[in-house]
Amino acid sequence: MKTEKRREHLKTLNLTSSSRVRDHLANERTYLAWMRTAISLMGFGVVIVRLRFFRPPITTSPGNTWKLGTIFAIVGLLTVLFSSYHYFAVCRDIDNSSYEPPIRRVLVFSIIMMLLGAGIIYYVFTLPLNPINTLTFE
Repeated sequence: MKTEKRREHLKTLNLTSSSRVRDHLANERTYLAWMRTAISLMGFGVVIVRLRFFRPPITTSPGNTWKLGTIFAIVGLLTVLFSSYHYFAVCRDIDNSSYEPPIRRVLVFSIIMMLLGAGIIYYVFTLPLNPINTLTFE
């Protein structure tokens, strides 16, 4: 019943044209790209945390690796949340012919990714080098 009402609504708005379909398909492709990005961020967070086990620490303290990995995982989860919200908002905007590009969101996400990248670079270059340690598994 609900789908019939939606179809009737779309027909009255003349939204069944091929260009609208292409717009919705493009929106879905964008959403799936954001999902791949989120999965990559979460996976990268896990890799960062697990890197500690491939290189034995010089000190016995846990260090900052787990913090950086957790931040990546949280950003990945937030990416899932925000991209899902954005997908449905764009669907609504396409149907209402009122879509505006999200310039602010793209800028914020770019800044977050730059900060995370800077954190990785800082972490990698501040690791003390110890040529005695070799690759060991726990």
